[in-house]
Amino acid sequence: MWLKPEEVLLKNALKLWLMERSNEYFVLQRRRGYGEEGGGGLTGLLVGTLDSVLDSTAKVAPFRILHQTPDSQVYLSIACGANREEITKHWDWLEQNIMKTLSVFDSNEDITNFVQGKIRGLIAEEGKDSFAKEDDPEKFREALLKFEKSFGLPEQEKLVTYYSCSYWKGRVPCQGWLYLSTNFLSFYSFLLGSEIKLIISWDAISKLEKTSTVILTESIHVCSQGEHHYFSMFLHINETYLLMEQLANYAIKRLFDKETFDNDPVLDDPLQITKRGLEYRAHSEQFKAFFRLPKEETLKEVHECFLWVPFSHFSTHGKMCISENYICFASQDGNLCSVIIPLREVLAIDKTDDSNRSVIISIKGKTAFRFNEVKDFEQLVAKLRLKCRAASTQYDVSTEVAVSSDSTGPHDNFGEQPLTCQKECSKTVNTEALMTVFHPQNLENLDSKMLKEKMKEQSWNILFSECGRGVSMFRTKKTRDLVVRGIPETLRGELWMLFSGAVNDMATNPGYYAEVVEQSLGTCNLATEEIERDLRRSLPEHPAFQSDTGISALRRVLTAYAYRNPKIGYCQAMNILTSVLLLYAKEEEAFWLLVAVCERMLPDYFNRRIIGALVDQAVFEELIRDHLPQLTEHMTDMTFFSSVSLSWFLTLFISVLPIESAVNVVDCFFYDGIKAILQLGLAILDYNLDKLLTCKDDAEAVTALNRFFDNVINKDSPLPSNVQQGSNINDEKSSHTKVDITDLIRESNEKYGSIRYEDIHSMRCRNRLYVIQTLEETTKQNVLRVVSQDVKMNLQELDELYVIFKKELFISCYWYLSCPGLKHHDPSLSYLEQYQIDCQQFRVLYHLLSPWAHSANRDSLALWTFRLLDENSDCLINFKEFSSAIDVMYNGSFTEKLKLLFKLHIPPAYTEVVSKTSSKGDELSTEELFYFSQLQVSKHADAKETESGKNTPEKGKGKIDIQAYLSQWQDELLKKEENIKDLPRMNQSQFIQFSKTLYNLFHEDPEEESLYQAIAIVTNLLLRMEEVGRKLHSPTSSAKGFSRTAGDSGPSEGNAESNVEKDPSSPREEHQWSFAFEQILASLLNEPALVRFFERPLDLKAKLENVKSSQLRSRTKL
Repeated sequence: MWLKPEEVLLKNALKLWLMERSNEYFVLQRRRGYGEEGGGGLTGLLVGTLDSVLDSTAKVAPFRILHQTPDSQVYLSIACGANREEITKHWDWLEQNIMKTLSVFDSNEDITNFVQGKIRGLIAEEGKDSFAKEDDPEKFREALLKFEKSFGLPEQEKLVTYYSCSYWKGRVPCQGWLYLSTNFLSFYSFLLGSEIKLIISWDAISKLEKTSTVILTESIHVCSQGEHHYFSMFLHINETYLLMEQLANYAIKRLFDKETFDNDPVLDDPLQITKRGLEYRAHSEQFKAFFRLPKEETLKEVHECFLWVPFSHFSTHGKMCISENYICFASQDGNLCSVIIPLREVLAIDKTDDSNRSVIISIKGKTAFRFNEVKDFEQLVAKLRLKCRAASTQYDVSTEVAVSSDSTGPHDNFGEQPLTCQKECSKTVNTEALMTVFHPQNLENLDSKMLKEKMKEQSWNILFSECGRGVSMFRTKKTRDLVVRGIPETLRGELWMLFSGAVNDMATNPGYYAEVVEQSLGTCNLATEEIERDLRRSLPEHPAFQSDTGISALRRVLTAYAYRNPKIGYCQAMNILTSVLLLYAKEEEAFWLLVAVCERMLPDYFNRRIIGALVDQAVFEELIRDHLPQLTEHMTDMTFFSSVSLSWFLTLFISVLPIESAVNVVDCFFYDGIKAILQLGLAILDYNLDKLLTCKDDAEAVTALNRFFDNVINKDSPLPSNVQQGSNINDEKSSHTKVDITDLIRESNEKYGSIRYEDIHSMRCRNRLYVIQTLEETTKQNVLRVVSQDVKMNLQELDELYVIFKKELFISCYWYLSCPGLKHHDPSLSYLEQYQIDCQQFRVLYHLLSPWAHSANRDSLALWTFRLLDENSDCLINFKEFSSAIDVMYNGSFTEKLKLLFKLHIPPAYTEVVSKTSSKGDELSTEELFYFSQLQVSKHADAKETESGKNTPEKGKGKIDIQAYLSQWQDELLKKEENIKDLPRMNQSQFIQFSKTLYNLFHEDPEEESLYQAIAIVTNLLLRMEEVGRKLHSPTSSAKGFSRTAGDSGPSEGNAESNVEKDPSSPREEHQWSFAFEQILASLLNEPALVRFFERPLDLKAKLENVKSSQLRSRTKL
């Protein structure tokens, strides 16, 4: 590797370096202790230790080239290398390209300047793509060289960053270097001859946290496959931890949670991940989550400034954040003041000429925002004006959906949709909230509750007059206080749209909902069937959902969303949430609110494995341990809280609280996000703490909580009594204390309002690793339970084999952007089908594991085995199929092993294999392997498809045929042991290949000679038997091609082959000889050497241990 020229004082360096080559201008040196027997003695050990600790690869690379200036002790280091081959290549280049040129210069100074310029040019050319994004390209190049030298991972493994730290091995810290790359966490240390090399794949990490103990003031704890690792003494531990957290979650998404990863194109290319990119992405995600912006937005610029708050008459300090379509501001204390300005609302952007460096943004509704003390404000104004022009062309005024100061809420406007489409849509889509249809307010009869409701409305109107109304209103502490008190019924839909950010989604997609409704009408799939089943279970006691109006609206919204996002489709609990949304929001608004909840505010909640909800439950448990330790001590099993709280998170308490109280919770959720739900959950447990501490079991605790929920009321709710769920029980259970929901929410804010968004995000990331690894462990245990019934391996061996199987799938996906294996990972499938390998991955595992992998035709054997196992011809096999083959090879009887070999040499497994590249012998290229594995499929694709349609239930997509699954399961249960008499006969070409395979298997065996002799005797015997049999059945026929028989010594496999090839003109259908499996088995049983070979015990446990340690190493260059 070429290095930026730096001065080296040769006088002090001679003790550490040895001269290898030199000429007039250059010197090639080798590091002392490298390449010497015994490591170079004590000096070599000390040098190695120094190399490991010092932060300069120029000092630790074993070879280097210096440019020497004659008559001077100062040299310039210009290149270094990890091995002799690399450094020799550089040396030869210098001799061929530089030496001749240097002779034309007159002075040594000119020579040195020329060499420096040339080397810098080489570095710039070499690293213009790879290192341009790094803060210090030169240092990063050096670290990359050391990383490659220490671990030898493939070139595609992208180093993201590196840190100096200590790794605790027992009670002893080892100083070294921590390398974070796209797929691995790696550590290297070399101290006084003791080398420590650690490689942990991110996908194996189940726990990642910052810890602090008496010995370790602050360290990072990594748990991988039951092993615990501690790293400490970081210069920037928070930065290191955040990057590790991001890389671990990226790997988890890519390998385990493909649904989420597919929706995340930013990280689609592992080779493009950089430290700066990850930091930028983290800030961008935080920005979108805080301001509830559409997921397409990315943070572009951040400026510190002051925002003038007119109603308070002061300027608040904070940050202006700019994305593609929004200008946002948040005060230093995020709760004090925040503003969101969509560029579609902006009318003008001006700057002042005074010393305040002000930027004034005017928006529709005669409102202006003044930002003071903006750095580079003139350039910022120019940029924002360009953005506004672009936005004005994108959004036509007639298609906008805005909330202006004189409106009651967002309006439906389908803008550019054809008039006929709008008319048709107006017939089907409700343009009013169901609450206004079924419970219009009676202004003549103002009771005390209605008066309170009017007072709430008045409070909000005062706020609107001060802070503005609509998407660009000031959001202050007063706003939160009013939300906690409960949003008035008439404003609820409008403010839910505003606080959730759904108003922006709807504004930027005019007419989208009408279009999706039209396209989704009449569709029939699993999601629509489930929706139909649950429609009348959604708030069945409410009059709105006892009528076709409400039911039809609910059907349209849920079906449209399932059509929009088929990966989520429909999940139980979505119906309950959507019912409440439809009560207070217009139908189109309810759709966009559902989008906001499912895709932004509660990520991964409504997918097949409800990962998001499980993660937030784990966060909730963590908060319980922190804030209610006495409850944790009493409840020995924390899973109780998970089982109880799942419905709280999935339905935002709607399923457990009366509707009039639950809507207040939804108010807070749309304003504060998941933080509101976590705070309320803690407040509920705290309120019931004494009762829960006296409970003896889980059932008693559940009863206590249910009784509490029954007695939560909303005393200020203006809903009529026939709708209120809590009012029906007021008189019956008067002995129990009533709890007002407003008081409960206020208490949750006072006691637990200190919980920060940043802490919740960090806990979510940390617990996501644990949740997904737990789900993976469950999958593994279920697979092992099913497979263990059909194999002779013990559970430990099966467990290790499963780990190797899955690891191979992941390793093959580490360095390839579009790995076919990952495309087939579908968590909705049965446990066995979730992970499947293709032919290439199977070949690698076959080479590593099979006792027959030493055979010369091992690629062909791997191919035939794969084809045999791939019964449904989808070119993929699961773990059950894979383990069945390995089990026969290691634990099968003589007959079972022979039957496997026999089946490999007859259709459908067998196909003639001819490698296109004769230089590779029997080796097959990846393309050839895939071609031969699909050969049979391509011939009979239609037939196979029809057959698979009959026998196999549809996987993953659309409607799942439960009856087909039950039928398949029954067939498997009734499947009898395969009778050897049912096996087809083996023809002559197949038998010749079978004989070749046996010869290859016996190669280098201790009994090789006797095995060869035995197989020759068996072959001769079988040929004689077949010849005699044919003469008996057709004595008149002539046996062309078989007149020659072997001599007394018996025919070898080669003789048999030559006999077959003598008369190619003879008709194939005539005189074809073939063998039944019983004939071959009986003949081989007569040869003790052959029986001993196949019945020899094989140590599978040792093999598995060896493969586990070498599986990754086989991919490295070390």
